[in-house]
Amino acid sequence: MKLYIAGHQGMVGSALVRRFQREAGVTLVLRTRREVDLNNQAAVDALVGAEKPDVVIVAAAKVGGIHANNTYPADFLFENLAIASNTIGAAFKHKVPRLLFLGSSCIYPKLAPQPMPEDCLLTSALEPTNEAYAIAKIAGLKLCQYYRKQHGVLFYSAMPTNLYGPGDNYHAQNSHVLPALIRRFHEAKLAGRPEVTAWGSGTPKREFLHVDDLADACAFLLNLKDPPDWINVGTGTDVTIRELTECVAAVTGFKGRITWDASKPDGTPRKLLDVTRLAQLGWKARLGLREGMEKTYASFLTEQASGTLRT
Repeated sequence: MKLYIAGHQGMVGSALVRRFQREAGVTLVLRTRREVDLNNQAAVDALVGAEKPDVVIVAAAKVGGIHANNTYPADFLFENLAIASNTIGAAFKHKVPRLLFLGSSCIYPKLAPQPMPEDCLLTSALEPTNEAYAIAKIAGLKLCQYYRKQHGVLFYSAMPTNLYGPGDNYHAQNSHVLPALIRRFHEAKLAGRPEVTAWGSGTPKREFLHVDDLADACAFLLNLKDPPDWINVGTGTDVTIRELTECVAAVTGFKGRITWDASKPDGTPRKLLDVTRLAQLGWKARLGLREGMEKTYASFLTEQASGTLRT
């Protein structure tokens, strides 16, 4: 199997590379952003036409936390739409037999039933703070669905919950909640600060999946003969942001106080995926949050020491 992983240098893409490097008979097609700009339709078309992969996994995306999504909505919508249309369109043009598009749990409505089943998509309004990103991911999902419906190609999607793990982005303003907390508490510990301020009220609940578990789920989904058009990938359990914050403090060794800035936005009240469909097919996550967080903090320290930390 020749497998093209779009976005192989990101957190998700790197996990996919680690996973499929262990698979006998898999040849990986990998291109850096400098080699192929996924926003450039002609460049993506040329790559897929030259390599003619058997499978494409679209793991590339412009991602960020609440602050980044609020600040750069046009960029998030435009770039993620371009990535989706260019990769999926090129795969269809060059007769790629199978494509797996990776989306996000933010595609579901802000006030969706909890846990969120696949069929609640487009039933009510999205969360405003990440609407642009969600719209782009919904468009990618629907493009796969409609290519499959109209042309019979095996293009389908996986919707992971909040991801974390090695290779995450630890930017001070634009990172997601868990890496942001890891960096904040680590730096506070080193500086001997008595207090760390966390955003919001701490009451929203979130589900977290280690990126290596997602990569394993992708390998499982690629072996299905007739997969659903889209399927949720998560753990089926969640924690409050307050519980998450306290866990990060413990894992990093921070001993000071935690205070809460309620003037900052909370985002969606709860985001828990219904993973019944995936469980019935025979897959479930393996890493618990505490174990996964300890592994992630160890990776953070290693990446920082080697100068490869994404900031």
